[in-house]
Amino acid sequence: MLKTGDTAPLFSLPDADMEMVDLAAYVGKKAIVLFFYPKDGAPCCTREVTDFSDHETDFLRQNCVLFGISRDDCLKHAEFRDKEGIGLELLSDAEGEVCAQYGVWQAREVDGVQKFGVSRSTFIIDTAGCIRHALYNVNYKGHAMEVLGLVRAMQA
Repeated sequence: MLKTGDTAPLFSLPDADMEMVDLAAYVGKKAIVLFFYPKDGAPCCTREVTDFSDHETDFLRQNCVLFGISRDDCLKHAEFRDKEGIGLELLSDAEGEVCAQYGVWQAREVDGVQKFGVSRSTFIIDTAGCIRHALYNVNYKGHAMEVLGLVRAMQA
């Protein structure tokens, strides 16, 4: 698991339109919020992603870009984005490599069986590429506003 002060692992992932997004292109220019969520269309995930999307302009005012990441493929992301009116970029980590780098691919026990999945987690990265907040196993309710508050405090 990553922690505050670590250098954010850099990566390139495709977005919902199959265009590659390279995190390195933002380092030195903007703060970055990466939020990992389990699955497009699941009720809690939909609420979390749409909450972040609804506040994207507020993040942009703080010179901060938002990226939502799940293991869903690009086509599923595009359907989800279009159905829910999501404005921010959804990145596909279908192979789970970035999820592993950020420590969000975690085991949990379900009915006595160990299963792996994406732990709802958020990383706030400053313009130098340093992780300022590593938030694992977050609750989706009010999370976008909590993160916006942390970004504002970081920028102050």
